[in-house]
Amino acid sequence: MPDIHIVQKILIDAAQTCLPGAGKAIEVMQKAKPDGSLVTDVDADLQRVIDEGLKACWPHIPLLGEEMAHEDQKRMLGYSDQGLWILDPLDGTTNFAVGFPMYGLSLAYVKNGKTQLAVIYDPNRKECFTAERGEGAYLNGVRLYPGRIDRLNDCVANVDYKRLTGVLADRLVSCPPYRSQRNMGSCVLEWCWLAANRIQLYLHGGQHLWDHAAGHLILSESGGTASRLDGQPLISDKLVKQSALAACSPALFENWFEWVKLHSNLN
Repeated sequence: MPDIHIVQKILIDAAQTCLPGAGKAIEVMQKAKPDGSLVTDVDADLQRVIDEGLKACWPHIPLLGEEMAHEDQKRMLGYSDQGLWILDPLDGTTNFAVGFPMYGLSLAYVKNGKTQLAVIYDPNRKECFTAERGEGAYLNGVRLYPGRIDRLNDCVANVDYKRLTGVLADRLVSCPPYRSQRNMGSCVLEWCWLAANRIQLYLHGGQHLWDHAAGHLILSESGGTASRLDGQPLISDKLVKQSALAACSPALFENWFEWVKLHSNLN
C-alpha cells in the first residue's frame, strides 16, 4: 500500500503549485462532444504535476486521469488488478472557472476492483479528507463518524437535478422528503461533506469513475452507505457513468432508498 501521508502531501503541494493566485488569468476551453464540459489549463497542469509526484514515489503504479484520452483511460483500467491511481485533478471546473470556491482534487488507489486508499483536498478551506480501507475516514487527521439524524424530514440533501428525469425528478420538486436541498457542483466534495455530516442525503444521476472512486471510500469509512439507484453497488473499475444514492448513516440510507424506490415507480 502506498503511504497515505506521502499521497496527501503530493496533492496539497500540487494545489499550492498549480492553482493561480487572485486575479491571474486562466485558459478555459470546452471538451469535445458528447462531454462538452469545461476544462482549463490548470486541470492539465495539476494532472501532470500529480502524476510526476506519484511516479517519483511509486513508478510501478500507472495513473488513470480525467484529462487523458478515452482510449488511454480504457488501457489504464486494465491495470486495476495490479493497482492503479484514479485521479480527478480538479473536480468542479465550472465552479473554478467562474470563481465559485467549491472544487477539489481527488485521488484514489484502486486494486482488485476496489478502492483501497483515498485522498480528497479542498484548497479553499484547506481541508484534506483521507481514508484507507478498514482504517476509518479522517478530516485533517480527525476521525469522521456516522450521522445521528434518522428522519428524512430533518435532513439536508445534495441533489443533482440536471441528470434526473421523469417521475422521480417531479416528486423531488413537488414533495421533497427532506428539509432542504443543495447542489454544490463538485462531486468529490459532496461525498466528503456527506461523510462529515454537513449534508445527510445524496442523489446524483450519473458520475464518472473519478467522481466517486475516492469519495465513496471516504463515505463508507466514515460509516455512511451508498449504492446506485437500482440498489447495486458502485463499481470502481468501470468507465461507464453510474448513478449514486447515499446517506451519512445506514439507517438513514434505508429510509432514503425506500423513498426513492417508491417514487421512482409511480405512474
